Amino acid sequence: MQPTKVLVVDDSDLMHRMFEVMLRGVPLLHARDGLEALERLAEHPDIDLVLLDINMPRMTGFELLAELGARGALPRLPVIVITTEGHDADAARGLAAGAAAYLTKPFRGEGVRNAIAALPEPERA
Repeated sequence: MQPTKVLVVDDSDLMHRMFEVMLRGVPLLHARDGLEALERLAEHPDIDLVLLDINMPRMTGFELLAELGARGALPRLPVIVITTEGHDADAARGLAAGAAAYLTKPFRGEGVRNAIAALPEPERA
């Protein structure tokens, strides 16, 4: 997949800066938690990929995945979870909730880019 607009959802400023460097040339939008992510998604319906942390205030990544599923956004909108929650049960929960991929921190930029490249191209209207 070649994303055209990516939403980064993470409460760490460092992670936002890392994704800016890692995905240079791809427009990024930013949210600090799941509630802010829902706002960005409503404002920008052309977002075609979400990079999502799990541990955040107000609304966690798991809660956001559940909300996106309830709204029918998944699997049309691919979500890649990138988190410190690396237990097999957490990964299984994320994937069962609709995440397209589940990566753990620390990670390599190549791993994130490979996970994005492995996603199917969306059907564009």
